[in-house]
Amino acid sequence: MVLLAVALPATSLATLPPAVQHYGPIAPAIGAKERPDPALHYRVVFNITRADTSPDKANPSLEGVARFLNLLAADGVRPQPGDVVAVVHGPATLAVLTDEAYSRHAGGMTIHNASLAWFEQLLSSGGPGRNPNLPLIARLRAAGVTVSVCSQALHAQSIKATEVAPGVRLDVSALTTLANLQLRGYALIPD
Repeated sequence: MVLLAVALPATSLATLPPAVQHYGPIAPAIGAKERPDPALHYRVVFNITRADTSPDKANPSLEGVARFLNLLAADGVRPQPGDVVAVVHGPATLAVLTDEAYSRHAGGMTIHNASLAWFEQLLSSGGPGRNPNLPLIARLRAAGVTVSVCSQALHAQSIKATEVAPGVRLDVSALTTLANLQLRGYALIPD
């Protein structure tokens, strides 16, 4: 009976669909002892502060949210909608902007922190490309994740609330959201 319990999680990685398709890849961890627990009620808040590594790639911290959901799903655990929250602020704020706003605000990227593909797209299209985070955010939202942005970070970066992508929740501040959710029992995953 113990052998079956150990084999089940390794098998589930191959048979259960990911929670977030095309993002947050995971690897099998055969023999791993601490695994997602179906008996737990997962309520988690991610503190997303790191900037994109390149303006043509999805934010790695948002990818981390997808990876977390995919790890849970591999063992048959699916949080309820709203039980996972990604709070975006600081340098990561650009990740939640509309394509047009992202083009304007990310247009100041320099050659040392932008990929060659992004500059090729820039030259061929006459302007910066689309926000690569929006498809990921849409998939996260479809998986039940609440994505919010700090209005104080928007103000500090001279970004209008109207430049935030549809479906991203505007909160008064990341500090308030992080404190409120932790006081409500959410586990904090720092960036």
